[in-house]
Amino acid sequence: MSSINDLVDRVERLLVRHEELKRTNALLEQQVQGLTLERDSLRSRLSAARSRVDALLDRLPLEVVDLVDGAEAAEKPHKADKADVNGGRTDTPDSRKTGA
Repeated sequence: MSSINDLVDRVERLLVRHEELKRTNALLEQQVQGLTLERDSLRSRLSAARSRVDALLDRLPLEVVDLVDGAEAAEKPHKADKADVNGGRTDTPDSRKTGA
């Protein structure tokens, strides 16, 4: 008789756990749906912003676009710029201490 009672108890615990998991799953599905809507909205806003930027770039005169492209290329560090980390100075704190 105790094995039947044990089985009944186990089935009841499984049913309770099943209901908990169903509620958790429903909440997670709502969260996924909300995040999906937010993602879609952000994608739409990004696309609209890109379109506006492209439209503004199309309105710029060609000379200005060339200058902007040149400025972007000038902003990229060159190997020679990386070696010049002291602003053109050759005296580093270490060389001043040793007199080198």
